[in-house]
Amino acid sequence: MLPSQRRNLLLTRLAQDGQLIATDLSEELGTSEDTIRRDLRELAQAGKLTRVHGGALPASPADGDVGTREQIAPRDKQGIGRAAAAMVRPGQVVIIDGGTTALEMVRHLPEDLHATVFTHSPAVAIALARCPHIVIQLIGGRLFRHSMVTMGAGLMEQLSGLRVDVFFMGATGLHAGAGVTTGDAEEAAVKRALHRCAAETVLLASGEKLGAASACRIMALADVSAVVVRKGASTAWIRSAKRAGVRVVLAG
Repeated sequence: MLPSQRRNLLLTRLAQDGQLIATDLSEELGTSEDTIRRDLRELAQAGKLTRVHGGALPASPADGDVGTREQIAPRDKQGIGRAAAAMVRPGQVVIIDGGTTALEMVRHLPEDLHATVFTHSPAVAIALARCPHIVIQLIGGRLFRHSMVTMGAGLMEQLSGLRVDVFFMGATGLHAGAGVTTGDAEEAAVKRALHRCAAETVLLASGEKLGAASACRIMALADVSAVVVRKGASTAWIRSAKRAGVRVVLAG
């Protein structure tokens, strides 16, 4: 089998099974594990999959920049944003992450809501300005242009002593084994720090992120309190989330 044929077969199997295991593929195809790993490495470099220990998982389409992500599943994100906005109670102190789904959440918050919102997303802070009774606390730092959020040591210092009711978090991949992931190590560290500030963390996840993985792990799926997904999301993924003890909220 030619290398190009073998790699096409690997991608077909990944789409069918949701994962690749290098040892199994080596035995099945009669080739060395080193050859399979080399194939996986080259496919990962091309953005076709994400390598994990022992094999590979589907790459998340959400690893692109903000402009790219705006084009992915806009209706799903509107429904998820609406459901997440309904979870905010008057008087709460919350953190809202950056990202396109978080922006949809902000757009669905009622204008008469009294709450305090911390965010490291300038776009989220600006969108919140339409709600006159929301106290907006913008967490500053170096701007990470890929995701249009602030990061860095200055941001981390501002989180010292911060305690909030709920952190509404975005991610680019959610997988029962690989956990909650994103494409940048520093961004993953910021999300973990924000998670530690909150009594609960609610994950907002459009369908392309379910069962996919990005390079940098944020936390285990079980560390999340709840995840908001669209109705019609993969029943297998929903079962895996519930087995991990995560409450699943289905958005219309």
